[in-house]
Amino acid sequence: MPETWTPSVAAVIPARNEEQAIGKVVAALPRDLIARVIVVDNGSTDGTARAASMAGAQVAPEGRPGYGWACAAGVAAAGDAEVILFLDGDYSDFPEEARMILAPILRGDADLVLGSRLRGRRQKGALPPHQLFGNWLISGMMRLLYGARVTDLGPFRAIRADLLASLAMREMTYGWPVEMMVKAARSGARIVEVPVSYRKRIGKSKISGTVRGSVLAAYAIIGVTLRHALLPRGRSRERR
Repeated sequence: MPETWTPSVAAVIPARNEEQAIGKVVAALPRDLIARVIVVDNGSTDGTARAASMAGAQVAPEGRPGYGWACAAGVAAAGDAEVILFLDGDYSDFPEEARMILAPILRGDADLVLGSRLRGRRQKGALPPHQLFGNWLISGMMRLLYGARVTDLGPFRAIRADLLASLAMREMTYGWPVEMMVKAARSGARIVEVPVSYRKRIGKSKISGTVRGSVLAAYAIIGVTLRHALLPRGRSRERR
């Protein structure tokens, strides 16, 4: 049986106006595995920061709007954590399933673990049709262009901090998650998917809940997926 790795784990939760949900997310995380919970307040105009703090999270402010900026701020706040767990702050993910996300890394079997909502149980209507189509399209492109056998681009994921640091992330808006996947695949990292549960979020989505957000996200994600396929091997990890 392979030896289990026991690293320090930090959870990073980007959040913008998630006052109603963020306390539930923080409270449901398995704290025996996760040493630090960092909620990145990405310009909220409600009580998100206060609710996160009251639930026991460290709050890191990031005024620049964008999912990537929020994730990067959380990683910076995580300090010397050896594994970074990412999840959304809207309670659509099941935070207690962090154990399943972390397990392949802790066993030494993976460098990046992706939670697949398509392989797991999901509440009817939790993923609208355009999101399902987008996941199908980009997952197919990932398999074709990078040999990565994935089914979902979901935000619930964990990555070794040393791998993440080597990827030199640049996409500071919607393209952050797929950039991580593309660069990890190009670097030869071990990518594993595990089925996760998914439910309707609390509140309205800032991305899939609006036409503008959906179009901008699709443009960024497709652009990142294609762009790195055209770069010579090694170039996709250049620092800015």
